[in-house]
Amino acid sequence: MKEFAYVRATDAAEAAALVADRPDAVYLGGGTNLVDLMKLGVAGPGLVVDVSRLGQDRIEHRADGSALIGAAVRNGELAGDTGVRQRFPVLAQALVAGASGQLRTVATVAGNLLQRTRCGYFQDVTKPCNKREPGSGCPAIEGAHRELAILGTSDRCVASHPSDMAVALVALDAVARLRSADGTTRAVPVEELYVLPGDTPQRETVLAHGDLITEVELPAPPPGAAMAYRKVRDRRSYAFALVSVGAVVSVDGDGRLTDVRIALGGVAPRPWRARTAESLLRGRRPDEETLREAARAELAAARPLPDNAFKVDLAIDLIVAAIRDLVARKDRA
Repeated sequence: MKEFAYVRATDAAEAAALVADRPDAVYLGGGTNLVDLMKLGVAGPGLVVDVSRLGQDRIEHRADGSALIGAAVRNGELAGDTGVRQRFPVLAQALVAGASGQLRTVATVAGNLLQRTRCGYFQDVTKPCNKREPGSGCPAIEGAHRELAILGTSDRCVASHPSDMAVALVALDAVARLRSADGTTRAVPVEELYVLPGDTPQRETVLAHGDLITEVELPAPPPGAAMAYRKVRDRRSYAFALVSVGAVVSVDGDGRLTDVRIALGGVAPRPWRARTAESLLRGRRPDEETLREAARAELAAARPLPDNAFKVDLAIDLIVAAIRDLVARKDRA
């Protein structure tokens, strides 16, 4: 591991100033991803600024049903919070599905959002990788790509985004609040926090150097909404998603979907909001063929590679099953 300096920031202004002044500086939350990358030699910061104790470690539930989550809230605390489990169960389920209890105790909300891909070529510094070294190539396209992306990819990168929590937050229309190095703040929907690889796979988010996530805001869910997170993985123990779905639905008295939100994980370089499927389902009765029609339309843009083409049908089946089961649950209520 490369030698580095460590500073524990006392407030957000100090943290942002420290990072902004050093191109080789990074923020440290729980360290569950950054420390691994440093050990592998993928990340080699000269300065690590600890932002885990800036007071951004609280969960605030509001009377209107919305919630504000501090960036340093630990994933375990968030998953176990009574208000989250009752009002936003899709988020609690995604967190529990995402990592072991030990990791959830350490990992933070902001760190989870900003974790890097687990593509084996990205993590192996002996191999070329456009994300690590722009212009060096993407060996995953011809090599091991079974777990990688089928939507939103480019000829330069087919890496998939690993976060379960981010998928649930996208389905909930969550918004990240950011603080820039100059002290200005802005709000960015979590869906728009990430950028697709295109010709610049090394750029993964809209954050500028020194930008700090301070909070995540959850708007109140639609009245009477049902929601759930479903994840398919190679083994029952903690593994990254082959395909996952975070879904939120509301149904009127006539059995039609008045609100439907679908986010996919494991299939794209970012949490993938299934806008095409949503538009086809909204206002319709969710029978089997309608659900399949919408899911197939969403996956029509997929660019699978030989060893991950199975993800297309898997994603279609998972979308159908998730919405069908949520609607059935509403019917039984």
